[in-house]
Amino acid sequence: TGVASALRLKGMTQPRVFCLIGDAELDEGSNHEAIALAGRLGLDRLTTIVIDNRSASHSWPGGIEARFEVEGWSSAVVDGRDHEDIKTGLLQPHSGQPHVLVAKVEEK
Repeated sequence: TGVASALRLKGMTQPRVFCLIGDAELDEGSNHEAIALAGRLGLDRLTTIVIDNRSASHSWPGGIEARFEVEGWSSAVVDGRDHEDIKTGLLQPHSGQPHVLVAKVEEK
C-alpha cells in the first residue's frame, strides 16, 4: 500500500505494484489495515496475489475474495497451478480499484 501510494503521489501512473502473500498472513491485523486503506484510496495500480492453501487460522465468510471486496477491491479466484488462469485473473479490468487474485492451491 505504501509503495503504491508513493508512486501515485509522485504522479507515476505506469508502474504497477504486486504483493505476494499467503492466506495465513491475512490473520495479521496490519494486513487488514492495508487492505482497507488501499480500497479507500482506490489504488488501482496495486495487485495482491494471495496463495490460498487453507493454512489461515481464521476464515472469512464468503472466502478470501469477500474480505477484499468489502473494502472496495476487485477480485478474481483462480487455480493457482494453472498459468493461463493466473494470467487471465491478473489481466482482469479493475479501473479505480486495487485488485486481488486469490490463487487456490489444493493439495493433490
